[in-house]
Amino acid sequence: MRRIIEKADILIEALPYLRAFRGKVFVIKYGGRAIMSDKGKRSILQDVVFLSSVGICPVLVHGGGPHITAKLEERGERARFIEGRRMTDERVIRVVDEVLSDLNRQLVREIREELEGHAQGFHGKDGLFKIRPEPTGTLGYVGEITQVNVSPLRKLLRQGVVPVVSPISRWRDGQLYNVNADEAATKMAEAMQAEKLVFFTDTNGILRDQKNPESRIPTIRVPEVERLISKRIVEHGMIPKTRAAVHALSKGVKKVHIISGSFPRALLLEIFTEKGIGTEIVK
Repeated sequence: MRRIIEKADILIEALPYLRAFRGKVFVIKYGGRAIMSDKGKRSILQDVVFLSSVGICPVLVHGGGPHITAKLEERGERARFIEGRRMTDERVIRVVDEVLSDLNRQLVREIREELEGHAQGFHGKDGLFKIRPEPTGTLGYVGEITQVNVSPLRKLLRQGVVPVVSPISRWRDGQLYNVNADEAATKMAEAMQAEKLVFFTDTNGILRDQKNPESRIPTIRVPEVERLISKRIVEHGMIPKTRAAVHALSKGVKKVHIISGSFPRALLLEIFTEKGIGTEIVK
């Protein structure tokens, strides 16, 4: 009986958040090692379906970097990066398109058939994003987003359907370009004036000590970000995420969360509990 009462208490704790966030847009970027784990993927998709079922409007933006690297290695090719960004020639862009298209279909199918939710796949190459080639020209077919067409996304959200978005896009000459999923999620959150932008990562938020998982920083304010970077508390792949968070907040996004994709029920625990389980970045 005690466990049953505790479960009911959890629902009551979540009630104010459910009321506050009903009808609000959450843009959720899903990638990293979590996207390779069937168990982690199921938990995240269940959380997304739950959000949609209670009247919140989640948009799921996915990457696929580990899958792309694995596919290239299968074909005897080596993945190459410059400052964390994938070099993308003609052969690589074909692999990126193949992998992200397959992954998009898998995610939509799992939401629909296994979790009994409602979802529809989107690709930047279908006109969701306007892009330009990355200006240095050193990365090959890598693009940067200049505009997001949010109309089809809002239409689906009004119908209770989860848009599942792959970031690969076309330039005006029809050429496919690889677009960073973090950038796609950030630009989308800004364009939709999202209540929340959520990044799934491989760590439990931002840690003061990378060797100590208990050193999580629950809340960071915008003026603190550059100081944490200069002290190397925020480093490597977390730097572009935190700077993207700052930019998104300056463009009207209400709050940014960085959470672990390997933590069960991570999304619900971060959103619907007072303490959360990751790091929130606020103005």
